[in-house]
Amino acid sequence: MGVGLFCAITLAFSPLVQHTASRPPAACRLAMADVKKQVLVPIADGSEEIEAVCIIDTLVRAGAHVTVASVMDQHQVTCSRGVKIVADALIGDVGARTFDAIVIPGGMPGAEHLAKSEPLAALLKAQASAGRLNAAICAAPVVVLQKHGLLVGRKATAHPAFSDKLLDQAPVSERVVVDGNLVTSRGPGTALEFALAIVELLYDTPQAKAIANAMVVA
Repeated sequence: MGVGLFCAITLAFSPLVQHTASRPPAACRLAMADVKKQVLVPIADGSEEIEAVCIIDTLVRAGAHVTVASVMDQHQVTCSRGVKIVADALIGDVGARTFDAIVIPGGMPGAEHLAKSEPLAALLKAQASAGRLNAAICAAPVVVLQKHGLLVGRKATAHPAFSDKLLDQAPVSERVVVDGNLVTSRGPGTALEFALAIVELLYDTPQAKAIANAMVVA
């Protein structure tokens, strides 16, 4: 991992995951904690650092192999509040790889930079076509996923500043929305719930609960 950053966060929140739509069939979710899942976390200048680090840290704790890829011209990005993160790769270097999940942090203008990345757009569309997991939080569901047509007919939520732009308004007040192979969430305060929902889908519920307990998540 190229992230020289420690994130200690204490949050108190309600149930682990709020499901508003169908989960993927059990056959699509290997319930093996020791299976090394491949996860891509794209970042950019202006990405939200709490969201990015919570996603990366939680998935690493679960046993996933997380690749952090910059969509900028350099590996180091400066996040929305000035925190610097050094990515493992540039997005153009990972286009030939297959990922079990692509997880997009929000933040502005980070989400706009991510939306403009053609290599990332291609990866997200291939991911959706193959039925693999796409996930986004904060501004990213609207600014990235919806821009590329990946929310049509899907239930999703987003940050309150963006959620009014979602095509389906029914689930926007929920903290985490799982719709099959799509996971969305609202912002920094829901980042741990969001990451744990992804762990649950990639592995299983006991794994997600074990990670939550180890992090003293209420």
